[in-house]
Amino acid sequence: MTTTASAPSPTPSPAPSPVTTSVDVESSPKAGPAAGDPAAGDPAAGDPASTEPRHDWTLDALRALHDLALPELMFRAQSIHRQAHDPSKVQLCTLLSIKTGACPEDCSYCPQSAHHNADLKREKLLDRDTVLKAAARARDAGSTRFCMGAAWRQVGDDRQFEEVLAMVRGVRDLGMEACCTLGMVTPHQAERLAAAGLTAYNHNLDTGPDYYDKVITTRTYDDRLRTLSNVRQAGVTLCSGGILGMGESIDDRLAMLQVLASLEPHPESVPINALVAVEGTPLAQRPPVDAFEMVRMVATARIVLPTSRVRLSAGRTTMSRETQALCFLAGANSIFTGDKLLTTPNPGEDADRQLLADLGMQAEAAVAAGT
Repeated sequence: MTTTASAPSPTPSPAPSPVTTSVDVESSPKAGPAAGDPAAGDPAAGDPASTEPRHDWTLDALRALHDLALPELMFRAQSIHRQAHDPSKVQLCTLLSIKTGACPEDCSYCPQSAHHNADLKREKLLDRDTVLKAAARARDAGSTRFCMGAAWRQVGDDRQFEEVLAMVRGVRDLGMEACCTLGMVTPHQAERLAAAGLTAYNHNLDTGPDYYDKVITTRTYDDRLRTLSNVRQAGVTLCSGGILGMGESIDDRLAMLQVLASLEPHPESVPINALVAVEGTPLAQRPPVDAFEMVRMVATARIVLPTSRVRLSAGRTTMSRETQALCFLAGANSIFTGDKLLTTPNPGEDADRQLLADLGMQAEAAVAAGT
């Protein structure tokens, strides 16, 4: 919550057509034509710089792409990236937890789950003025998108939802893109968010369908796809990606990309997160994601989802500057800035500003203060 070479405006493009979410990953062949065969969907068979969206990727084709020699994979990703995006620009976004903790979901990675024992201070929904002051600070620091996250299983038709709608309107009045992640939403709730001016709705798939129930049992994969469909039908753009490092296989990661690529149109924003292992959660002892695995996933996402923003999201505090630079080279063109992502650490604005300066890159133009 981009398809031209110039820096996009914070104002969202006209609502895209509804998304198709009837996805059956198992129906996609896991054994098929060899890499290089056009039927396999391997870019080597056609134009390696094509930005024409595809919705027919097979798992075999994705694996062949992901496993290319890294210089070849990076070349293809960068070639596509340059066709659809300005390679010197990165969108800065800010994410604020507007309601923290006591979530009834059991997501194994999340310290906000009421099922876990993370050392986390629970907070009720923040008041509107506090949220909008934070949004104004983020705008003045260079962010063009402000994301608001609430630890809910699903949106309720209540006073708190009315307050969130007012927050969305307030963020848009600041001249920023407004994004929310509030759990599951009904078609009517999605329509109300759209009417309030919501730019994007974040609802991550987290991983591939086969591994999903190893991470979450309180919500199904179809529940997530249904929310994405409701949001798309309402005319709000989609922000949906996943998390690396939860014990999943490479094929599980690629299956997630396969599902995202099957959506018509593709999600406009695709966050690629590295697990932040938090004490008190079931995944607290998971090792950090390997740097090259992160880079390969970003590059593969860029090729498979050519016009989407690929957002380098959680876990950047454990990544070296060089790893982040490689991710930009692989096609990442958006980051969350600030010193916190919901409840976990983030590098901070000064570190991000210095990194971009050292790379000779620029943040997409921020909206002028006071407009």
